[in-house]
Amino acid sequence: MPATDQTSTAGILEALVGFDTTSRNSNLPLIDWVRAYLDRHEVGYRLTHDETGRKANLHAIIGPEVEGGLALSGHVDTVPVDGQAWSTDPFRLTGRDGRFYGRGAVDMKGFVASCLAAVPDLKALALQRPVHLFISYNEEVDCEGAQVLVRDLEQGRLKPSLCVIGEPSGMKPITAHKGRLSVRVTARGRPGHSSQPALGVNAIHAASEAIAWIAAESRRLQAEGKREDGFEPPHSTIHTGLVEGGSILNIIPERAVFEMEWRTIPGDDAELELDRLRRHAAAAIEPWMHAVDPATGFDFEPLHLLPPLSLDPDHALVALVKQASGANAHGKVSYGTEAGIYQNAGIASIVCGPGDIAQAHKADEWIARDQLDACDGFIRRLAAGLARPA
Repeated sequence: MPATDQTSTAGILEALVGFDTTSRNSNLPLIDWVRAYLDRHEVGYRLTHDETGRKANLHAIIGPEVEGGLALSGHVDTVPVDGQAWSTDPFRLTGRDGRFYGRGAVDMKGFVASCLAAVPDLKALALQRPVHLFISYNEEVDCEGAQVLVRDLEQGRLKPSLCVIGEPSGMKPITAHKGRLSVRVTARGRPGHSSQPALGVNAIHAASEAIAWIAAESRRLQAEGKREDGFEPPHSTIHTGLVEGGSILNIIPERAVFEMEWRTIPGDDAELELDRLRRHAAAAIEPWMHAVDPATGFDFEPLHLLPPLSLDPDHALVALVKQASGANAHGKVSYGTEAGIYQNAGIASIVCGPGDIAQAHKADEWIARDQLDACDGFIRRLAAGLARPA
C-alpha cells in the first residue's frame, strides 16, 4: 500500500486519486484539499472558476512576487472509468511491484503530487524568481481551465516566463506536439417515406458524402501532406470517430451527426482545413439538398481547439530541462497538451513529466515509483536554477 504520510509524493498522490475528478464532476473537493495543504505551508494562491462555479483552477506562487520565473503545470481532471475492467478500486491508490495504480495516477496527478511534495523545499530556497504552480480543470474535455487561467494572467497578474507541463513523457523533454481541432457536423435533411426518396432529403446520404471527403483527405495527407520529422506519423491527420442518424428504415432520415478531428503538425492550420470542408459541402453536397428543400444543409460546431506546441530547440528552457532531467535529447509527440495555450500567451513552454502516456486512459492506469522519484529530483533541480548561489 502507498504511504499515508500526506507530505510525501506517494501520500499526496493517494489523497489526490481518492477524489473522483472525472471531467463531468466538480473538482472543488480536491482543490479544497490542495488549498488546505498550501495554507499549512503559508503559500499564497488564487482561484479562477468555470461559469458554473463547480470547477476551479488554482494558481500558487512560491518565492518573490515579481514577473517571470517558472511555472509547473498539471491538470487534475481525468477520463471516466465507465465500462473499464479495473482489477482494483480506481479511486483508491494501490501500490504493487513498484507501481501505483489508480485513475489519474499517470495522467496527471502523479506530477501534481510531486510538485506539492516539493513545496517545503522550494520555500527553503533563496529564489530570485518565483515558482508558479498551475493546477487546471477540464484538460480532458476542451482545455477550458488553461484558457481561463491564461485570461486571468492577462488581467495584470504575475506571469511566468517559462512553463513545464508535466504530462507523462518518461521524464524526457518534449518540444513540440500536434494541435487538435474536433468538430461536430450535423446534416439537416427532410423526412419522408422511403418509397418516395425524391420527396425527401436523406441526411445520412449527405453526411456520408462529407465523410467520404474526409476519408479522401486522410489519404491525401498521408500521401502528400507536409512532413515534420519527429512526429509519428510525421504529417497532419484527419478522421471521423462518431456517426449517428436515422430512426427507422422506412423513413428518410431527417438528421445525421458525426464528429471528426484534425491533428495538425506545427505550421498546418486546422481552422483553414475546416473552411475547406465547409466549402466542399456548400459546393458539392448542399446544392442537391437545396433543390428539394432550401432549409436543409450542414451545421459545423467546433468542439475543441488545441493549438500545437513548437519550442525552438535552442531555447534556454530546453537546456534547463535537459540538465534537470538528465536527458540528452528532446522529442515530439502526436498527443496534445495545454502547452500550446501557454505558448500562445507568451510563456515559453515544454512538456516533461513522469510516466508513460501508454498507461493513461485505460483500466489499471499506473505510474512507476521510480518515475515519481525521478520527477521529485527534477523539480528540485529546476527550482535550484532560480535560486541565488549559497
